[in-house]
Amino acid sequence: MNKICAFLRFALITVLLANTACSQATNYKSCKTASISKNKKNSPIIPGADQIPLYINYLKGKNIGMVINQTSVISKNLTASVDSLVHLGVNVKKIFGPEHGFRGNASNGATVGDTQDPKTGLPVISLYGNKHYKPTPADLKGIDLMIFDIQDVGVRFYTYISTLHYLMEACAENDVELMIFDRPNPNGYLIDGPVLDTVNRSFVGMHPIPIAHGMTIGEYAQMINGEGWLKNGVKCKLKIIKVANYKHNLPYTLPVNPSPNLNTPISILLYPSTCLFEGTTFSLGRGTLFPFAVLGHPALKGKYSFSFTPKSIPGMSESPPQKDQECFGINLQNISPTDITGTGVINLKWLLELYNAFPDKDHFFNAYFIKLTGTAELRKQIETGKTEEEIRAGWQPGLTKFKATRKKYLLYE
Repeated sequence: MNKICAFLRFALITVLLANTACSQATNYKSCKTASISKNKKNSPIIPGADQIPLYINYLKGKNIGMVINQTSVISKNLTASVDSLVHLGVNVKKIFGPEHGFRGNASNGATVGDTQDPKTGLPVISLYGNKHYKPTPADLKGIDLMIFDIQDVGVRFYTYISTLHYLMEACAENDVELMIFDRPNPNGYLIDGPVLDTVNRSFVGMHPIPIAHGMTIGEYAQMINGEGWLKNGVKCKLKIIKVANYKHNLPYTLPVNPSPNLNTPISILLYPSTCLFEGTTFSLGRGTLFPFAVLGHPALKGKYSFSFTPKSIPGMSESPPQKDQECFGINLQNISPTDITGTGVINLKWLLELYNAFPDKDHFFNAYFIKLTGTAELRKQIETGKTEEEIRAGWQPGLTKFKATRKKYLLYE
């Protein structure tokens, strides 16, 4: 009865969360949109971490490690999950941080070193700095159970799922159980893009999946296990705390920005499409307060009236592409969310349009484009003048196969 009462109290707190506006600010952590989406029956979406009665007793008496960042929060107060668990008497021994660090304030690609959390005094081990992607046996020594509690955005090259892969592999090899506090995928409606060719495997694309996979972290972990993607086919012992009242097609506004440059709900929805410009000479807004929502290049002056100038912004992008250069191109800041989600596909029109408008086509792409797309084919198709319809037709066999595989691992409709 006590567990039921506790659960109802947490559910009531969640229902009372109110939407607040998120302004564009240099310090993206100041954005506190405690937003709760609702399904058709008006039931609130409750992330796994918020459902403390479902897991607290299982954690008691165990030595716990946590892979977390600034998105690892509980309740309307956005209390860090590690702080909450320590307060509840859970024996947390170590914290592990992914790209952007434990507090989420490191720029994209920045080296993140080991440190100590000043609040709890716990050691923080970086799973990104100095190519230390995978926990070592020494890292996991004395740990009975690891917790993975990080907000993902459902895109292959968003590196938190690569961190998940290496964590699962290390846990399997060292006989450590992994618990996942599952969270909604804000791009859960979207399954699109070329499937990665494993010859192009990298930390921004490890598995043969499309650019947008339409799965939560919990579902994706089941796929990693089930498809035998871990080294030597090892299996990780998983325990998933599911999201309550969630469906893949439900809109969901994140309570905390998942990384420094995904600082608005629109940037998160645009990310699967506009991040492809990381593989070009163009600016996609890094070095502005609206990354992933603007696209431009100095060479397009006279062809486009909209312009912006990337600057160095500590904690977001210190050395952005086209730094201090006025860029001309496309402004997507005011696009409607339904105009993005309503298509059900990644937007290729912007990529094709700006390639055709760019005067120096030999220098439009860089080597990173193949890593991002996971295939050498897309660049070739664009350079040879293939239409959007022809490009998409080439994706369909891989997408059809992936969707059939994906169904085996779904936890939600």
